Amino acid sequence: MRRILHLTAILLCSMLGGVPMKGQSLDSPVDYVNILMGTQSEFALSNGNTYPAIALPWGMNFWTPQTRKNGDGWQYAYTDNKLNGFKQTHQPSPWMNDYGQFSIFPMVGRMEFDQEKRASWYSHKAEVAKPYYYSVYLADHDVTAEITPTERAAIFRFTFPETENAYVLLDAFDRGSAVEILPEKNAVTGYTTRNSGGVPENFRNYFVIVFDKPFRQNHVVKDGKIARNGTKAEASHAGAFVGFSTQHGEKVVARVASSFISQEQAWQNLKEVAGRDFEAVKLEGRDAWNGVLGKIEVEGGNLDQKRTFYSTLYRSTLFPRKFYEMDAAGNIVHYSPYNGEVLPGYMYTDTGFWDTFRALFPLLNLVYPSVNREIQQGLVNAYKESGFLPEWASPGHRGIMIGSNSASVVADAYLKGLRGYDIEALYKAMLHGTENVHPNVSSTGRLGHEYYNKLGYVPCDVEINESAARTLEYAYADWTIYKLARALKRPQKEISLFAERCLNYRNLYSPEYKLMRGRNQDGSFQSPFNPTKWGDAFTEGNSWHYTWS
Repeated sequence: MRRILHLTAILLCSMLGGVPMKGQSLDSPVDYVNILMGTQSEFALSNGNTYPAIALPWGMNFWTPQTRKNGDGWQYAYTDNKLNGFKQTHQPSPWMNDYGQFSIFPMVGRMEFDQEKRASWYSHKAEVAKPYYYSVYLADHDVTAEITPTERAAIFRFTFPETENAYVLLDAFDRGSAVEILPEKNAVTGYTTRNSGGVPENFRNYFVIVFDKPFRQNHVVKDGKIARNGTKAEASHAGAFVGFSTQHGEKVVARVASSFISQEQAWQNLKEVAGRDFEAVKLEGRDAWNGVLGKIEVEGGNLDQKRTFYSTLYRSTLFPRKFYEMDAAGNIVHYSPYNGEVLPGYMYTDTGFWDTFRALFPLLNLVYPSVNREIQQGLVNAYKESGFLPEWASPGHRGIMIGSNSASVVADAYLKGLRGYDIEALYKAMLHGTENVHPNVSSTGRLGHEYYNKLGYVPCDVEINESAARTLEYAYADWTIYKLARALKRPQKEISLFAERCLNYRNLYSPEYKLMRGRNQDGSFQSPFNPTKWGDAFTEGNSWHYTWS
């Protein structure tokens, strides 16, 4: 049954206000989305820390225009005035950075591999940015570039001027990459190994790009040096140029897909767009977003408030992303970011439960339960493949943030009625996490569990940072385990254990300050104590924040 939530203007009053623009007609939820919202950010000052993700909901691959250098987590900044690539990205946040990325970029006249030299001036006045479609005019090259995505593929459309030297560059990025040009297939294939951690040693993102026009030229790049008429390159930083002769206004179409499994699977994923028309894929993408965003209907509020609401709902339905693929037989398979094997079943990634367990996952349970059912199945697989539930995955375990908030994600789904996955395995994984810590990634499992389980808190004087925050978050996680244990009719001894442990938050309550406070191993409270001090025994906050969270 289609779930619809009606939100009144009272609920929206906390959002940004504004005056509606006159004469503007918005017919569908996706029309309110501004994917550039939050992109006016820098490392030094955050105004959102987002990038324009051209993607389908929860899609395996996103695409984004790139204004910054390869490897910069702030890959698109609204205040920049030059573009140097259109990047396939899997980045969940600039702090986590990216993996499996490569870029595509058109140019005319002269081949330029260097990012600064190939970059083109552009204007936001000549930029159209939608979740399902992106278009921009590259003034220095007199080329209009368009993108429309599917879950694992995309179609590019380049409108060139009249020239004998129209080029499209495929930049496979550094730290290990390869390309091969296949003129007989009008194709370029290859792989990138670029990542920011959390991957097995055999990690690769295999790609294929097929053009609708034969190549007039083909050249490869090895570590910045162009090898003319070459067809293969394997280097630290590989790339490929294909060239065409074009008439004024001629459109060159490129269909691209990728796979974390194999080159053959990349060709399989290309079937999402093979033989399909650009406009048809664009319309299908629009319909997909309207189907997801339209689950919530808004009443009241002004135009800017609706834009804010649907723009943030768009962000809420990008992650965690699908990390699974369909093989030639239609089976769901995935490359495991935990053990490097290709295995059956679902896998989702690129989310940190510390950041999302309070709001995002309850939203999924209420509005998109079928999606979270797949996510829960993916968590079962993550546990089987790594021995732990993830806490921050991108794509595998990453060493950042605290808590064992996977317990809340698992318990909330089941208690809200989700079924159809191995809840017993997930419950076992939750218990395992209360008594263990990952041997290589201390943010996974429970760092300090020995102290917590014995003393009822993690001491602040045993060289475990953010100890008070850990204690409070472990206690909340124990409450969710207790609730799930009751629902699963676990043995009373087990239920009682977590009923007791979930009260451990009381061990940090300071009667003197009537606030939560770090505590030493001998039972004394941390001193000196400043309740407004950021960090120390707390995580991205202070005692006032954590006392009420």
